[in-house]
Amino acid sequence: MAIPGFGEIAENLRRSTVLIHAGPRGNGSGVIWTGDGIIVTNAHVARASGLRVQLWDGRELPAEIMSRNPRRDLALLHVNAEDLPAARAADSSQVRPGELAIAIGNPMGFVGALTTGVIHAVGPLPLRGLGAQSWVQASVRLAPGHSGGPLADAQGRVIGINTMVAGRVALAVPSNAVRQFASAGSSEGWLGVSVHPVRVPQRSGHRFGLVLLEVEQGSPAARASLMPGDILLGADDRAFASLEDLAQLLEVTSPRLVRFEFLRGDYARIRRVTVQLGATAGKGTIAA
Repeated sequence: MAIPGFGEIAENLRRSTVLIHAGPRGNGSGVIWTGDGIIVTNAHVARASGLRVQLWDGRELPAEIMSRNPRRDLALLHVNAEDLPAARAADSSQVRPGELAIAIGNPMGFVGALTTGVIHAVGPLPLRGLGAQSWVQASVRLAPGHSGGPLADAQGRVIGINTMVAGRVALAVPSNAVRQFASAGSSEGWLGVSVHPVRVPQRSGHRFGLVLLEVEQGSPAARASLMPGDILLGADDRAFASLEDLAQLLEVTSPRLVRFEFLRGDYARIRRVTVQLGATAGKGTIAA
């Protein structure tokens, strides 16, 4: 079914989408939220200083991280620019299965790539490790570089921020959650890791863990000598049961010490480390 004015709708959405250069980690996408330089993206895209944003007209500007919410995988950036083409946001609670979905992003160096599909559902997913948070679920094909870009309706209004793929379904943070985050901001703690849920061998005494895929240089995790491949089991004598448990732990507004339990190599030996969150502090101490 042809959509009147689709070309113009797609072009306007492209103009509101930016390319985020995140250094050696690769590129991501973002959405111009307000005309005075506020940009929304994923927290896993905006994980370090030195970010640069490329606008639709080719300008490249340094970006400052204003706030991050690792639990919801959102971040706010600011660039020094005015009169930018801000995106329009829709009410994600009104999105229904079967509606057209449009995704814009910058996958694998292709700037402003467009893909379409249909909405499957809006709500939580029954997948271990994702918690009970709501997602806009759509059959659009996402690739590395789409993260942080817009998922929009047939009118070009943003209904979500593309975040990840579960099976063959793309998941986007609903626009209502994005709007709330952009209004309130966040002062959550930062651990400086990327993780993935895993099943843990039973001899460890745990069933669920979060394996560290990356540990950022200079981060609290790095200062505590945590390494890629370590498996976080829990913190402060509470076992992790989902990715959301770690995200909730990072919701700190003042410096605090957190004692993590983790595995390294030997699944029968649980190690412990104390990490300083919410401040640039000294190294943690690992104990067997």
